[in-house]
Amino acid sequence: MNHPLFNSYLRFVTEFPKTVLIIVALITLGLAAGLPNFKLDASADSLTLENDRDLDYFRKTSKNYSSGDFLVVTFRPKKDLFTDESLELLARVKDDLSKVESVSGINSILDVPLLYSPKQGLSEIVKEPRYLTTPGLDRGLAKKEFLESPIYKNLILGPDGQTTAIQISLSVDTEYLRLVQRRDELRDLTRSSEASAEQHDELARVSKEFLDYRTLAEEKSRRRVQQVRDIVAKYKGEAQIFVGGISMITADMIAFIQSDLVVFGIAVVAFMILVLAIIFRSPRFVIIPMTCCLTAVIMMLGYVSWLDWRLTVISSNFVALLLIISLAIIIHLVVRYTEFLDENPDWSRKKLVIETVRFMILPCFYTALTTMVAFASLVVSGIRPVIDFGWMMTTGLVVALCLAFFVLPALLVILPKAKPRNIKVQGEPKKPLTAYFSYVVEHFGKVILTGALIVAVLSVWGITRLQVENRFIDYFHKSTEIYQGLSVIDDNLGGTTSLDIVIEASQAELDSISGFIPEASGEDDPFGSEDAFAEADDDPFAAEEDDPFGESGDVKSSEPEGYWMSVAGLKRVEWLHDYLESLPEVGKVESLAILYKVGKDINGGLNDFELAVLQKNVPGQVRSVLINPYLANKGNQTRVSLRIHDAYPNLKRAELVQRIKNQIDSNQTFDIENVRFTGLLVLYNNMLASLFHSQIVTLGVVFLGIFLMFLVLFRSIKVSAVAIAPTVLAACFVLGAMGIMGLPLDMMTITVAAISVGIGVDNAIHYIHRFKKELLATGSYVESMHRSHVSIGRAMFYTSIIIVIGFGIMVLSKFIPTIYFGLLTGLAMFAALLGALLLLPKLILVFKPFGAVQKA
Repeated sequence: MNHPLFNSYLRFVTEFPKTVLIIVALITLGLAAGLPNFKLDASADSLTLENDRDLDYFRKTSKNYSSGDFLVVTFRPKKDLFTDESLELLARVKDDLSKVESVSGINSILDVPLLYSPKQGLSEIVKEPRYLTTPGLDRGLAKKEFLESPIYKNLILGPDGQTTAIQISLSVDTEYLRLVQRRDELRDLTRSSEASAEQHDELARVSKEFLDYRTLAEEKSRRRVQQVRDIVAKYKGEAQIFVGGISMITADMIAFIQSDLVVFGIAVVAFMILVLAIIFRSPRFVIIPMTCCLTAVIMMLGYVSWLDWRLTVISSNFVALLLIISLAIIIHLVVRYTEFLDENPDWSRKKLVIETVRFMILPCFYTALTTMVAFASLVVSGIRPVIDFGWMMTTGLVVALCLAFFVLPALLVILPKAKPRNIKVQGEPKKPLTAYFSYVVEHFGKVILTGALIVAVLSVWGITRLQVENRFIDYFHKSTEIYQGLSVIDDNLGGTTSLDIVIEASQAELDSISGFIPEASGEDDPFGSEDAFAEADDDPFAAEEDDPFGESGDVKSSEPEGYWMSVAGLKRVEWLHDYLESLPEVGKVESLAILYKVGKDINGGLNDFELAVLQKNVPGQVRSVLINPYLANKGNQTRVSLRIHDAYPNLKRAELVQRIKNQIDSNQTFDIENVRFTGLLVLYNNMLASLFHSQIVTLGVVFLGIFLMFLVLFRSIKVSAVAIAPTVLAACFVLGAMGIMGLPLDMMTITVAAISVGIGVDNAIHYIHRFKKELLATGSYVESMHRSHVSIGRAMFYTSIIIVIGFGIMVLSKFIPTIYFGLLTGLAMFAALLGALLLLPKLILVFKPFGAVQKA
């Protein structure tokens, strides 16, 4: 390369090396000053789709039904649960937990009203609700009610009759919802180009305000989880207790990210030092590469800290990846430098550096560029942490490339010249391991092509078996509290993943109840005398604006209760409730149907008037269990809430949701247009569905981008096709292997194929670049292959093995998808190395893409 700008760069680096190092040091210190602002993010927002409208609806539903976050503490005492000693222990645990900050309420078997122990009439329920702690209560009947009643079955007591749950309800964070809603509204305006300059400014302000608020909220949540864990730890000797819930998982994910950053960083650095010492056996070629790599990491961590760009579970391997890829660039430079040194021991330090940089600048630039294309392609995933990970790595590669071509040459010019290292065996230069690969290519070419064809066929078959369905519980080791807590909840307490079905009453349904409501008469009054309502005025749940009764207690015929609290509405809800309970994947189902079933069971039947009176006079505790969680919009919107058994064999979430929709539509009990599905299962489903789509789009973008770059670099369709073929095969191989082994795509493994192509294609670029040089020197394809394997093949082998083992270090993670990511990427890189040293040279020999070349 002999461009004037490039020559100016070479003169600056070689003539002013100290100035170069001082500038780099100052930039590094400036960026490092931002490190105190470094933050991690494991919030629910970091695991959802960007611009997911279902997420907006989920937030609105949470606000409408006051269903905030919650923690679950599973409790199984060493003695029988229903003994005085165990219940007293449970009460102490509950009382301690009630003191935790931001707890809005706690529910346990001690707090919920009992209606069947023995069965009570409606008037008795209103006058004197009973609880497990009520003196003289039959605990045997209470246990039976917890296990069999429509209210508590599969909810609060496990089938073993000994495992129960304490649900710690947390206040709905209305400020969080307000900020995120306003931010999303402004984002929509800016995307549609309808926003004014003031609204653009407001978006920046609100986004910053929301991010700051979320940081404080997450810190508060982590403190709360730690409080709960500290309380639970005091009772571990007396009972088997686990903590579950989204807040707890978020707190643990932060701990996982912190652990991965430290473990990966230390392990990769130690591994890199060891490998460099073994390969080059020179302190300078350990210190210089490590200086470049560590500087790149410090710069990038400082950069993301200044921008308040937060690391998530997905980008937690960012540090390890940047170290590994930076080292790969450096090794190619060092290997070529040592080759020039061995071949030309009389060259000066400056000439050695100039010739090394001049020879390697183009292949290193293009290899870095192809890897950037691979990471940049992740922005089409639609998943925020995947997008951020793509941009972080793209920016990091720019930094790593610049440092490699500034810091390394400057240090080599300043330091004394190294001694040539000619290792000979019986008077001949020792052949590297890669020389034997060229022998295999020359003599077993047909076997290589046949093997590649078999791998291609198996890969395509495996890709057809690829799936995205996976169990959230399988993201964690069985030894973790997350796994153990989720297992107990899933097996004994009604399932883990939530799904809500929200139904709006149609106008026709509203019209059907707007005529009138029958007036009260003493003989029809199921509650007896008016004295039964004496305490109803103190009911905090009865809002005046929704009160169908006047001050005298008469029913207002002009203000209906809302469609879903009518017999017609409840019968429809009951049909859906019963259908959902019949599905084997579904655990606990909760809806207004439970109120209807209990009312019919206790009262022998319910009419619209009795429902109106019941809603007005039911005790607050009963109302909070049977009515409030399932009614909104003045009673004209209802929610059916269910939980899914995450451990159900062959669970297919998307298929389950579609099956329920089809059943609702075909039964015609509801207008399907008025039915909306929401909840964590829907949000998780959306992410999984996006994974498969974005995997195809991402790979398509990567292949197209790299092929176009090959056309620019090699200026030949034939050479470009030959160059990209082994890398495409390696990417298909790893995806096919996932399909054959039954490993699903998830938020981590989605990136494997694109990253493998981006990094794996580096070998093809380096090999072809060197092959062309050797072909001009020898005029022989076979001889050029042997010489390329001995020279650039050695650097390719070193860098690939470092990458494979570097990714293998990720098995130390506590997050299972990270382990799979490391192993699968390592497998793909090993396949790419074999493709570059075996398949690529064989294709070159077969197709001779450079034509007949005469020896220069």
